Amino acid sequence: MAVPAQLHSIIFSFILLLLSLFDNSLSQPQTPSPAPAPPPPFDSCNGIFLSYNYTGGHAIPPTDPTNQAYRFESTLTVLNNGRHELKSWKAFVGFQHQELLVSASNAVLADGSSFPAEVGNGTVLAGFPISDLKSAVETAGDRAQMEVRVGLVGTQFGVAAPDVPMPLNISLVNNGYSCLNATNQGNNVMHVCCIQDDINSDSNNGVNDEFLARQEGDLVIMYDVIRAYTDNYWAQVSISIHNPLGRLDKWQLSFDWMREEFIYAMRGAYPYVVDTTDCIFGRQGQHYKEMDFSQVLNCERRPTIVDLPPTRANDSILGRIPFCCRNGTILPPLMDPSKSISSFNMQVYKMPPDLNRTELVPPQNWKINGTLNPEYECGSPIRVTPSQFPDPSGLPSATASIASWQVVCSITQSKQAVPRCCVSYSAFFNDSAIPCNTCACGCNSNPSQTCSATEPALLLRPNALRIPFENRTAEQLSWADIKQRSVPNPLPCGDNCGVSINWHLLSDHKDGWTARITLFNWGDSSFEDWFAAVQLDKAVPGFEEVYTFNGSKLLGSNNTLFMQGRPGLNYLLAETDGAKPKKDPRLPGTQQSVISFKKKSTPGIEVAAGDGFPTKVLFNGEECALPTRLPSKAPMVSGRSSVFGFLTLALLLLMQ
Repeated sequence: MAVPAQLHSIIFSFILLLLSLFDNSLSQPQTPSPAPAPPPPFDSCNGIFLSYNYTGGHAIPPTDPTNQAYRFESTLTVLNNGRHELKSWKAFVGFQHQELLVSASNAVLADGSSFPAEVGNGTVLAGFPISDLKSAVETAGDRAQMEVRVGLVGTQFGVAAPDVPMPLNISLVNNGYSCLNATNQGNNVMHVCCIQDDINSDSNNGVNDEFLARQEGDLVIMYDVIRAYTDNYWAQVSISIHNPLGRLDKWQLSFDWMREEFIYAMRGAYPYVVDTTDCIFGRQGQHYKEMDFSQVLNCERRPTIVDLPPTRANDSILGRIPFCCRNGTILPPLMDPSKSISSFNMQVYKMPPDLNRTELVPPQNWKINGTLNPEYECGSPIRVTPSQFPDPSGLPSATASIASWQVVCSITQSKQAVPRCCVSYSAFFNDSAIPCNTCACGCNSNPSQTCSATEPALLLRPNALRIPFENRTAEQLSWADIKQRSVPNPLPCGDNCGVSINWHLLSDHKDGWTARITLFNWGDSSFEDWFAAVQLDKAVPGFEEVYTFNGSKLLGSNNTLFMQGRPGLNYLLAETDGAKPKKDPRLPGTQQSVISFKKKSTPGIEVAAGDGFPTKVLFNGEECALPTRLPSKAPMVSGRSSVFGFLTLALLLLMQ
């Protein structure tokens, strides 16, 4: 059938229009296709990738316009993109907004603190229960084994929306890794890549390395599982001092159970509180229905353990453990290596789902302290090679533990720490002693107290240092009157220290000089096997002899003397009543010795100008507060002596 001419015309016009449109499209510039999205930042990291993601928060009561509190929630991710397994991961988060960390999933605080914890100056988190992160090589890229996500919940102050309370920085703390500068992504994400320094170094966590190497520290705690059963195990806990100036007296050890464990029995130590309440009313009582919980020792989530007295050392039930039962005293190895360790055993019952003899989880958040000793900060337990113990039958063989963890503790000095001992100065060229500082060991917070915590301590006659502070008022006022010195009102408070040490510059001559050190114990308990260490920045090379104590230069140091009591004189006795208790003041326990020095090895030493006075003093490892001034070399002329001298001079003049 013929096509109408009009339809021909329409079809032809439509074809021309299509050709025109196609031609115009070719002549127009082409819009480039969108560039592919950049790869995620972790893809470009061939090491350990860390990210911090702030996910939200809001204001919480109370309302405080000057320092409002806000809840914050965030996620810390640690991903192992390296070639080797990362063992016992630890990450630093540089919190900077007065944060109080309330909880952290899959992690604990590496310094042994429990939640909630103040972390406003930054904190280190350690993996728990997932402490090791495998590599992609050994897992075929299984992110579940390569990565851990830590959910953080806490309180921060002062940062309101739309601002975001981000940390200052994040980094990996494990030895052998170096981190690049942290990078911000938007306003709520921070990430960083940390590269292993040398894969052939000792810090290498290689694929074939099953355990981390044992570490050194000021104090080391070993947690060795020595017997394991389906629902319980026996652990041996050993505490050893490695620092030459470290020490513990009446130690108290605490930790957190993380899996609802409880202590059934112990040998060599004992819980500070015997308490089974949490078991009887908790899941433990429901699971162990037939157990006699009157035989259980402790069900606290955070128990405190104390040492036994020596009288229990051979007890058939509680004792007979090597290195136990010393009343909590652990000496530095320099004094007695056999007394530098303490040990005890405990039977631990487990809870579902850990009812398998291979499911062994050590407690976390370890803390240890003593009565008058340095402070220790303990890290998280790390899995190490099984410990070996001598065969108990005497055979020439060793028995290995089933599993071993090491907790390394370091001596630390927190800003809030208050000293528990202090030092006074005196010298042959000045008849006034400089006593311990006012409130050197803290001040009584009783509002009824009528002394000044800010006025400097009043100078005294040297022999008045033996008088308890509460009996010194008359002596202070008398000496101030003789020396014509003004007296503040109210008088300065005392030092409030249990132990004080007087350093007296005894003589200074051409070839040498001498000092006398006196220890005062103002407490109710004696110190057995005491020691003192004195740091003299310039004088120690000239050290000659300590006459009453055992004294020597501290091994490995050129500026510190170490002193301890000789056999029979190793007790610093407690304070006792005076001869007439109703009239005479109490008397401190004292120990005293003269120390001599030669000047040949210390040319240019200025003894009286300051080189003859300590720059640091420690008693039983505790650093003591030093005076803020030195004795002056002013003439020893009192007010009454001046009057007598004037009258004598006038009489001589009249006689001429």
